[in-house]
Amino acid sequence: MGSLFRGEEMCLAQLFLQSGSAYDCISELGELGLVEFRDLNPTVNSFQRKFVTEIKRCEEMERILGYLLREIKKSDIPLPEGEVNPVAPLPKHVMVIMEQLQRLESELSEVTRNKEKLQKNLLELTEYTHMLQITRNFVQHSTEVETRQTHYEEFPFLEKDSMMDYTSMQRLGAKLGFISGLIQQVKIEAFERMLWRVCKGYTILSYAEINECLQNPDTGEVTRSVVFLISYWGDQIGQKVKKICDCYHCHLYPYPSSNEERTDVVNGLRSRIQDLHTVLHRTEDYLRQVLNKASESVYTWVIQVKKMKAIYHILNLCSFDVTNKCLIAEVWCPVNDLSVLRKALEDCSRKSGATVPSFVNRIPSSDIPPTLIRTNKFTSGFQNIVDAYGVGSYREVNPAPYTIITFPFLFAVMFGDLGHGLIMSLFALWMVIYENDRKLKRSRNEFWNTFYDGRYIILMMGLFSIYTGLIYNDCFSKSLNIFGSSWSVRAMFAQDKWTKEMVNTNAFLTLDPNVTGVFNGPYPFGIDPIWNMASNRLTFLNSYKMKMSVILGIIHMTFGVVLGGINHIHFRKKFNLFLMLIPELLFLLFLFGYLVFMVVFKWLAFSAANSQAVGICWQQANKKTLQVFLLVIALLAVPVLLLGKPVYLYWLHKGQNRFGVYRGYERVRRTSEEEMSLMRAHDMEEGSNHDSLTSSFDFADIFLHQSIHTIEYCLGCVSNTASYLRLWALSLAHAQLSEVLWAMVMRVGLRVGSRVGILFLVPVFGLFAVLTVSILLVMEGLSAFLHALRLHWVEFQNKFYSGAGTKFSPFAFSLIHTGFENDGLPL
Repeated sequence: MGSLFRGEEMCLAQLFLQSGSAYDCISELGELGLVEFRDLNPTVNSFQRKFVTEIKRCEEMERILGYLLREIKKSDIPLPEGEVNPVAPLPKHVMVIMEQLQRLESELSEVTRNKEKLQKNLLELTEYTHMLQITRNFVQHSTEVETRQTHYEEFPFLEKDSMMDYTSMQRLGAKLGFISGLIQQVKIEAFERMLWRVCKGYTILSYAEINECLQNPDTGEVTRSVVFLISYWGDQIGQKVKKICDCYHCHLYPYPSSNEERTDVVNGLRSRIQDLHTVLHRTEDYLRQVLNKASESVYTWVIQVKKMKAIYHILNLCSFDVTNKCLIAEVWCPVNDLSVLRKALEDCSRKSGATVPSFVNRIPSSDIPPTLIRTNKFTSGFQNIVDAYGVGSYREVNPAPYTIITFPFLFAVMFGDLGHGLIMSLFALWMVIYENDRKLKRSRNEFWNTFYDGRYIILMMGLFSIYTGLIYNDCFSKSLNIFGSSWSVRAMFAQDKWTKEMVNTNAFLTLDPNVTGVFNGPYPFGIDPIWNMASNRLTFLNSYKMKMSVILGIIHMTFGVVLGGINHIHFRKKFNLFLMLIPELLFLLFLFGYLVFMVVFKWLAFSAANSQAVGICWQQANKKTLQVFLLVIALLAVPVLLLGKPVYLYWLHKGQNRFGVYRGYERVRRTSEEEMSLMRAHDMEEGSNHDSLTSSFDFADIFLHQSIHTIEYCLGCVSNTASYLRLWALSLAHAQLSEVLWAMVMRVGLRVGSRVGILFLVPVFGLFAVLTVSILLVMEGLSAFLHALRLHWVEFQNKFYSGAGTKFSPFAFSLIHTGFENDGLPL
């Protein structure tokens, strides 16, 4: 947890790996997740690197595994529930895994093709059977056409057409033919119109719908089909009809010429369908056995292939020495983990039997290291809030540990309600208790994943909302009278200040706190419940919450400025303490801090009895002189903040050029480039800008940056203080929405006094619960969350946090496992 307050110290290290043990060493480093590799071959094309063949082999295995997983998922075969984390396979075992996968793919492909062929044959036989059974009713249309009328009822004008009838066609020797088949139900109307327009009465169409839905084995879609029988005259018409059937993707089947032949065909089809069902059932059983066997090892294979592919990607980042017997890699590593890194390399070299052990050597570098901040499941959510603004610069103060307290507290100030906070806490507590549930962790719903990842943030926000709800004495817009009110009406009657006549004739009466016994001291905890009944309740809460928002804002911003001073001390820039930190504190506290002091002083010193007298005394004696003094000091801090740092750096630069002095030590001649690099690295770790002092000094550039900072800070003190008033506004808005919801929903249900009112109260309470969750918890909670986020990013973090760093991205197999779904592998 020590690194949570500031990023860990990092160093650049060089790894020397023997070729025979390089794979094992990289595999061990992937399990540990200690280092971030740098690319030593930036100019080499990715297709021209040494281990491209191995990566292609891994991609081929991934393709086969994706095919296996899709088939397993299609067959609804459950996958193992337990977590598996096998080590990366050795290179000599890769070919064994490859052969197993190829054999499985070949076997599955053959069985799947046979199954699809059987299903297609079964569908054709089933369709043929339906066609024969249904067209039996159409026989009279084909054999006794002379005694029947043509069936084009949709086209009554056909009777008046000059087309030849069947008798005249028969006298001319025209041949009568039949075409039968199946067509999708949605296409039958268009199909009928097309036949009429093209054939012009030389066809007779009869059709009937199949009661059973048939599944297409190619697409898996379940569709309703229609059996049709087309009678036509002449071969030319028959060719046109066949072309139309092809255009509409009809399934055509031969039409028997007699009833005996039709009966024989139907009996043969039934026998073949029964045989196909038997063969298909056995094929499906065998396919399921193969998939069951594959499902036992598929997760292990997927993880092994992923790890192996990642190892070869890292090996492509390394460079070979002159003899091609040693790989050289450069890594960023935490200084505290160097000993673990050395031990891991030694153990891998010993296990692989390498003659030359692999080792690590720390090297100097002028590059800015990445930022590493170690987190756990509780702190990771708050760290993500900070990182969303920007990853912290190397070794600067991390706002996350302070955000753990300030963020949920500022949220609760805007969301303070005991009931709403309790609901939010219970919801978050449920997610925390069942956080290891596989279904909750692996959900594909992004909205749910947002809540799950921030479960500890929601829990803290709910707990703080309970606390502020007790302070506000607000629970679903109602007050809790736990300790009894400190105000008493009895004393007004006892002192003859009120009479029964005054009570009957006045709608509003004011309790006088100066009357003995009316006010018995402050309420023990929070706001007195009597204010919930007072007519000036909103005026009182307005004043209270507005002043509270300003006080919290000044404290929050002052703490941010102090954290900036801690940064100056850590980076050995002590001149910034006098030229930046102190002027910033003077400007902020002597103007706005005085405002906070006056509010607190008024609360402590003034009372209902002596407020006017004490106020006049304070104003005449001290107030004017103190205000002028504080204003002058605050204004004098502005030129110091504007000119102090540029003038000091200019003087320091001139002094260095004249005396050759650097940070109090006399410069000596460096005898090697290595010593110069080590000195530079040491300066960088201490925060000193050695290069800027030795390079050309640009006073105008420094003065411009300092001017921007001064203007932004001075104006920001005003705007940021006003920005904290959102705590007051959103708190009042939340309380008023809660009160309106109670008055317009629950109060209506509670006012019904009959027995029917009890039944009526059930849907009313359901509506109240839905509106409370959707409006007050979700919408208002999201609004308060975003405003609290803005207060931290803009008003708090800009006082000390630059967020211009790069995040430490270690080579770790634990991070690779999360990418399965993105690759099409349903893990």
